[in-house]
Amino acid sequence: MKREIIITSDGSTTIHLPDWNEHYHSKHGAIQEAYHVFIKSGLSLQNKPEISILEIGFGTGLNCFITFLESDKTVNYVGVEAYPVVSEEVVKLNYVIELKATSKQAVFDKMHSLSWEEKHQITKNFYLTKRQQFFKDIEDKETFDLVYFDAFGAEHQPDLWTEDIFKRMFEALKENGILVTYSAKGSVRRAMQTVGFTVERLPGPPGKREMLRAIKPAN
Repeated sequence: MKREIIITSDGSTTIHLPDWNEHYHSKHGAIQEAYHVFIKSGLSLQNKPEISILEIGFGTGLNCFITFLESDKTVNYVGVEAYPVVSEEVVKLNYVIELKATSKQAVFDKMHSLSWEEKHQITKNFYLTKRQQFFKDIEDKETFDLVYFDAFGAEHQPDLWTEDIFKRMFEALKENGILVTYSAKGSVRRAMQTVGFTVERLPGPPGKREMLRAIKPAN
């Protein structure tokens, strides 16, 4: 499928799929969306000194890089992606400049150049494992504190937003673990609730009225 780099409303880049008219991040602002959905509504609630994060849709690496910049904890980060971006696309992404993080350019580059299926130490307190995997094949059990659910929209890939997928997310989370996503569709909320999540609607990022945060209750 054809992919092209575009500039979103906050000046940051994303990848556009013209055949679907779908974007890897919000066209209203890739960086703004990442901070609002995943950092403010997810990472900021983590109060343990060491946390494990599962990202559903590693994509451009934006969520991973911002987590690296913003976390003061030891982070074990697992990014799952079925169709990785290629180096020719990575070099066109402007996140390092837009985030005023040019001193960390080597970290962003390293996140993309590291081999898949292996755990790598990025820095003293940040570990990254990239898995080239379909979401339906995830079988982790009680491993993660936080899930960034950043799959393509349900209107284009409804099979990524089913009860089966959210059951896998539920099982992958520890008790009191959190899942955050930009989506606020009623069908998504109901699928989450059916598999056991407690779900709340939150104000959405620019361009979206609402988003969802789901919590796995303690037994």
